[in-house]
Amino acid sequence: MNALYTAVATANGREGRAVSSDGQIDLPLGLPKALGGNDKGTNPEQLFAAGYAACFASAMGAIGRQEKIDVKDASVTAEVSIGKDEADNGFGLAVVMRVELPDHLQGDAGRDLLEKTHAYCPYSKATRGNIDVRLVIE
Repeated sequence: MNALYTAVATANGREGRAVSSDGQIDLPLGLPKALGGNDKGTNPEQLFAAGYAACFASAMGAIGRQEKIDVKDASVTAEVSIGKDEADNGFGLAVVMRVELPDHLQGDAGRDLLEKTHAYCPYSKATRGNIDVRLVIE
């Protein structure tokens, strides 16, 4: 890969801070109540969900431009879940990508667009074969 951009961020644990090298991100991190924390701060799952949703929406725009499909009214919501991975007694992630599509992209046209986007999106490529990602049209 020929890198066009490299993002750099530093974190010091789930209950510390996350800071990007350019200062655009400077967030307190906190463990969610569901995992025994106090919900004081964001968490890696929220950050991953935001990044994946933004990347997927951008990739869908690129596919839309290539295929001359209007996707300006589409929106993407990523639901990132963390849970116990029984295979190694650690933790694993799963994602549901909920994509709201305009009326003209309901049915097969929308499903085709999502499959092409999922094949093109860098986050989807990174997760493929590693975590379960389910695509849902809304």
